[in-house]
Amino acid sequence: MADHHIQYMQEALVEARKALNRGEFPVGCVISRHDQIVARGHRTNSRDHANELDHAEVTALRSLFQEDEAVDDSPLTVYATMEPCLMCFSTLILNNVRTIVYAYEDAMGGGTNLDFASLPPLYQEMEITIIPHVLRQESLALFKEFFNNPQTNYWPDSLLSQYTLSQP
Repeated sequence: MADHHIQYMQEALVEARKALNRGEFPVGCVISRHDQIVARGHRTNSRDHANELDHAEVTALRSLFQEDEAVDDSPLTVYATMEPCLMCFSTLILNNVRTIVYAYEDAMGGGTNLDFASLPPLYQEMEITIIPHVLRQESLALFKEFFNNPQTNYWPDSLLSQYTLSQP
C-alpha cells in the first residue's frame, strides 16, 4: 500500500475525529490533487436534526470549490473514512474524482460497487479506481465508539450499527 494513501487517510481520520467529538457521524474526508491536499471535510448535521446532504465528501467538495479559484481539471483523489454512499459516489465522480480510497466499508449504503456498464453513457465511460480498507481498523474504532454511545440517535439500530458492533 502506498505511503501517501496512509498519510492522507490519517488526515481523513483527523476530520472524522472532529465529527465524532461533536457527536456527529464519524466520517472524515480529504481531497488531493497532484499529491497535495486541496480540501477537507467531515460529517455535519447528523446529530439533532439529521439530514442526508452534509456528508463528509460533500462538505469537502464545497470547501474545494470555495477555496480553489483556479480552474484545474486534473483528476482528484478522495480519501474517506467510510465507503462513499451512492449519493456521494455519483457526486464525486461527476466532479472529476477518479480515485476513491476508503477505510471502512458501508455495509448498509456503500455505493462503490456500481456496475458502470449498466448505467447511462455519461457514467459508462468513466474510469474510476477504488482502493478499499486503508486504515480500516482505525476507522472502525471510531464507528464503534459512535455506535456504543447511548446518546447516539443516528442510525442506532440499523444494519450498519449491527454490522459495525459485530466486527472484531
